[in-house]
Amino acid sequence: MSSEWQKRDEESASQIVNVLIIGFWGGILWSFIGIVACFFNFMKFSPKFILTSWSGAHWIEGWLGTVITLLIFSILSMAAALLYYALLKKFQNMMAGIIYGAVLWILLFFIIKPVFSGLPSMEQLKGNTGITSFCIFILYGVFIGSSISYEYQEKQKKNVPDIKTT
Repeated sequence: MSSEWQKRDEESASQIVNVLIIGFWGGILWSFIGIVACFFNFMKFSPKFILTSWSGAHWIEGWLGTVITLLIFSILSMAAALLYYALLKKFQNMMAGIIYGAVLWILLFFIIKPVFSGLPSMEQLKGNTGITSFCIFILYGVFIGSSISYEYQEKQKKNVPDIKTT
């Protein structure tokens, strides 16, 4: 009996590690896409707002600022991935990820906005900037949601005993 509980604990810990890895890479990938979108003027703000909100240091605009921004967003993304896992892992369709991404965008621009002075207000989010940032969040939500739900469903399939008919 003890070994069965130990096996379940190990599988659960393994699944949490997978969620953290998905969150880490999701944060790096989609914040990098945000930086590229800013570079090509699809957005008027960069994900570097997370640093520029508290410091005007010159190094933030260079490669070091980009690396630190990516790392900060990857850590925040791991927390977002854990939240998705806790609340929405059982949903198998993309709609859960789309809604999750939209909710994260709304949280950032309506609730958490006062914390980040480098983030534009809703009045400044016109045209390409608003649409691009919203779409990046939607795609981030789909990435996190699809990856986590897929991993969860695969784990469930492995735990279901095979029914053999004779």
